[in-house]
Amino acid sequence: MSIQFSPRTLAHFRRRLLDWFHAHRRDLPWRASRDPYRIWVAEIMLQQTRIAAVLPYYDRFLKKFPTVESLARAREEDVLKSWSGLGYYSRARNLHRAAKEIVARHDGKFPRALDAALALPGIGRYTAAAVLSIAHDVPLAVLDGNVARVLARLGAIRGDLRAPRRWKQLAQTAQDLLAPRAPGDWNQALMELGETICTPQAPRCPACPVARWCRARARGLTREIPSPRKKRAPIHIQIAAAILCDPRGRTLLVRDPGAHDHVLFSRMWQFPAVEVARRAKDELAAHLAQSLEMDAASLDLEALPRARHGVTFRNITLLPFLARVARLPKRPRTRVLALDCLLDLPVSSATRKIAAALAHR
Repeated sequence: MSIQFSPRTLAHFRRRLLDWFHAHRRDLPWRASRDPYRIWVAEIMLQQTRIAAVLPYYDRFLKKFPTVESLARAREEDVLKSWSGLGYYSRARNLHRAAKEIVARHDGKFPRALDAALALPGIGRYTAAAVLSIAHDVPLAVLDGNVARVLARLGAIRGDLRAPRRWKQLAQTAQDLLAPRAPGDWNQALMELGETICTPQAPRCPACPVARWCRARARGLTREIPSPRKKRAPIHIQIAAAILCDPRGRTLLVRDPGAHDHVLFSRMWQFPAVEVARRAKDELAAHLAQSLEMDAASLDLEALPRARHGVTFRNITLLPFLARVARLPKRPRTRVLALDCLLDLPVSSATRKIAAALAHR
């Protein structure tokens, strides 16, 4: 399954792709500097997130935390607030933890040794290779979904690209093709090609600078390669949430350790919520009685407009309820604040949707 080139052909292949990249590269803010901190922040944000969604967050985050030292000094709550809405909040927590380690153990500099970089929280082989190659020209090839798709089409490689053995072989192929004198540009060129030309659906083969070497195109297989991944069957979940409101317009937020919390609310401040089956109102009242010691019989839960929310294979229906109460319960791991101050805290997109239901009563 390897892609075999003669030394002369390989040199021509590399030059064609690099020339194309230098002529057509997109003007992205993290490409304006070789500062490893700025590159690292971008790579973490771009994990499982589209570039268009990342752009406004990237600029705001770096204005708030312009250096690794400023990030390391920050409170986790402030970091999460700056990340709020971007999703996958473990990325922000790991970024924060890694910044502390870089300041404490590496004199505030992203480590240049691969093993040291991989030892940081949230840093895998791809991220380490991307940061080190782009910032410091370390000859490490990246392999992500875009690069794997390009390599699979070049070599007409069938099958599940994520299968461990095949992924390992693709990683070796990526390393063999790497332009050793320009590893950062080479890695970005392959990723750019996969993102803009060699796309999953309807690749733009006439615009591809290396189409002449593509076996999939020569064999008419570009729509069949790579093979579609087997998707996990979707599951449907209903989450009922209570917006408790006292006479002063204040509400109560919790940090609920429920099974849905890690997926949906990312261990951040949220409205009291519980996964429900058929009797959402009754099940939510029972949850409030158990978790907050509220009198379920006296609760008047008013149903608000429901909202849809998706997390990977989970199709989630959010069922917000408004409950006006004389006083808010006082329990550990709770927080009282004015409803209109909710967005001053780090909250997930799901919590934002629940709060937005109030505006559509």
